[in-house]
Amino acid sequence: MSSGAEIVVTEQAWKAIEGGYDLHVHAAPDVVPRRIDDVGLAREFLAHGLRGFALKSHYVPTQERAATVAKAVPGVDVLGTITLNHSVGGLNPVALEVAGRGGCRLVWMPTVDAANETAGRSLDTKKLPFWAGIQRDLAALGISPPPITVLDEKGKLTKTALQCIEIIARHDMILTTGHLGRHEIFAMVRAAREMGAKRLVVTHAEFPSQSLTPDEQRELAEMGAVIEHCFTTMYTGKASWEAAYAGIRAAGYERTLISTDLGQTINPGVAEGFAMFAQKLLDAGFSVAEVHRMAAENPGALAL
Repeated sequence: MSSGAEIVVTEQAWKAIEGGYDLHVHAAPDVVPRRIDDVGLAREFLAHGLRGFALKSHYVPTQERAATVAKAVPGVDVLGTITLNHSVGGLNPVALEVAGRGGCRLVWMPTVDAANETAGRSLDTKKLPFWAGIQRDLAALGISPPPITVLDEKGKLTKTALQCIEIIARHDMILTTGHLGRHEIFAMVRAAREMGAKRLVVTHAEFPSQSLTPDEQRELAEMGAVIEHCFTTMYTGKASWEAAYAGIRAAGYERTLISTDLGQTINPGVAEGFAMFAQKLLDAGFSVAEVHRMAAENPGALAL
């Protein structure tokens, strides 16, 4: 585990993320312990001149929470989301349509229940994420349905996956690839573009269960996706900082966004982590303008 003391945040870093959107954060209330609640996070963003964030839960839709928080803390744009895991019925067109009608702005494809994530999960319990404990508890209770894939036995997107894409496109929501594997990601991005979905994000590209190469990231960006890089992936040692830099340079900062994936009790605060990510990029030779594009302009264009 890295230490925050290793990253000295400068005023330049805070300037680079001014007006930023973090489209990947975790806050309480949640079934997993979190270091800050929704309202506290909104106040933190407001205090640091950040524009907005997307509330992620692996288990429940958050659009109703988002609407309440946005009203409680004016000046911060809070995006509601849904993640298509088993707790909402998996690839469930009904849940997705209701979420879209209720103002949901971002959809994650399966994460904790993705077949790709389950197949790649480490047996070393010290390296498992917090949510893996919940998955094991559910399995012990005998309520662990089969892992979810968006592909059929022929490697084509299933009818249900295509229905979900159609709903996302109709409601103009952001489609993110969650913890799908590379073959699923390419199929999803290609179909989404063909079906008129305008807002596409490849989730934490260098995360171990995705581990997309720089060339693959470039190809996906050329297909119309924005490539996301999450602070926690590198901060916790799941991937190297050099891997993130190489991916950004391959896809181009114009087709990249940075997020934190923070909210864990043992990691830095979200705003602090966002600034730390900016600092690492500045130290690696990216300009303030380039970092601002990845932290504020690109995610802002998706969010608005």
